[in-house]
Amino acid sequence: MLLERIYEEGLAQASYLVGCQRQGKALVVDPRRDIQIYLDLAAKHGLTITHVTETHIHADFLSGSRELAAATGAELLVSGEGGADWQYGFDATRLMHQDTFALGNITVQALHTPGHTPEHLSYLITDGAVTDQPGYLLSGDFVFAGDVGRPDLLDEAAGGVDTRFGGAQALFQSLKNVFLALPDHVQVHPGHGAGSPCGKALGAIPSSTVGYERLFAWWAPFMKDDDAAAFTDALLAGQPDAHAYFARMKRQNKQGPAILGELAEMRELTDSQVTDELAADQAIFIDTRSQAEVHEGTVVGSLNVPAGNSASNYAAWVIDPEEEDRDLIVLAPSQAAAETFRDALLRVGIDGANAWTASIDGLEQYIPEMITPEEFIEARESGDGELAELPLIDVRSKNEFAEGTIPGAQQLSGGSAMWRLDELPAKSIITFCQSGVRNSVVASGLRRAGYSVVELEGSYAGWFAAQQRNQQRTSQHA
Repeated sequence: MLLERIYEEGLAQASYLVGCQRQGKALVVDPRRDIQIYLDLAAKHGLTITHVTETHIHADFLSGSRELAAATGAELLVSGEGGADWQYGFDATRLMHQDTFALGNITVQALHTPGHTPEHLSYLITDGAVTDQPGYLLSGDFVFAGDVGRPDLLDEAAGGVDTRFGGAQALFQSLKNVFLALPDHVQVHPGHGAGSPCGKALGAIPSSTVGYERLFAWWAPFMKDDDAAAFTDALLAGQPDAHAYFARMKRQNKQGPAILGELAEMRELTDSQVTDELAADQAIFIDTRSQAEVHEGTVVGSLNVPAGNSASNYAAWVIDPEEEDRDLIVLAPSQAAAETFRDALLRVGIDGANAWTASIDGLEQYIPEMITPEEFIEARESGDGELAELPLIDVRSKNEFAEGTIPGAQQLSGGSAMWRLDELPAKSIITFCQSGVRNSVVASGLRRAGYSVVELEGSYAGWFAAQQRNQQRTSQHA
């Protein structure tokens, strides 16, 4: 048996390829939407992808299960559990609790493990070439290394009202009656790693075992004491912010993401072509450089979505494809880099990136307005000038905000700011995050929405360091 983990760093998302090498058959679980990586991996091992499935209706990325099944002719299998409200809206084989299917010599059993979502399935795998006992659990967003899936996302991202309490109770029962009923030796391979907002205490190691989690997970003492109420309280406390785009992911994954098929090559545009498309309001320019480069000058009306691991998330913070159908022109050093960036956007259902350019020379530019920590502190202390009166917006998470912020700041998480504009107290504001990356992304979105934004240089870290320097000087002069 072959078991390969395919990990997407930015979304902290894991998909899996399970292969019966003797018969050359493979299953892919929870694929992302840019599917070439699975086709290449199967070809490398001489396997044919015959089955595609997913653990649940995802909220943090757009599933590639339909895409991969369409490209390979594989059988598509999804959960049939969860009741009428949680049925998928597309054709696929429905799996119920304890249903099994064969993958050559491998047996895959679906286990209904609700809590994170009502329809959630985990997949228990037995390598029949070795034993008749199960050895592996693909646990999706049910059990992570050191944590369990949060049960409040239906409230946060799917319009639920107080479903978190029922979800927590269901999760307790899933742990008690399904997970802890498995042998200790069973390996646990979760759907996310550290950094995912689908839990609050995910470990960085890629896998665990039932026995290890039984003994050492934070929730283990509550299971030992059979204390569902204390478990619920501990589980719901301190969960991270849910990004606003999660609601769209839930809807699209439930209905069935559009099948892309073979993608056309992205068009390379000249400066004059970019200028014409922007002038005609036919496109939006995406500046993929770092915030330091953007702060030296960027294209008027552009969005800053830095290329790299977090491009998927950042793009979904400032682009809503349900409201925005203009083409996206990507700044990139090469065709390959542009298409890698496009793949990141496809993972969150943003399909409009079809052109790129290598330079902003010749395009209309501006320098984003900044304020240094020293200037900010002086303005606040003196109370003089316009900057002293501007509202201060902290775009970090609520957990970061609770640990310490700049006095007078209002918290508005970057992942939901563009969906909560009515909470901004004025059209002119000062914004900050921790170091400036998230702030640059959010500020670019707010400027496109008509706000006058001054970014705090160095953000909270810069302000904190400046405060420390001021205190040291004061103590030295005392």
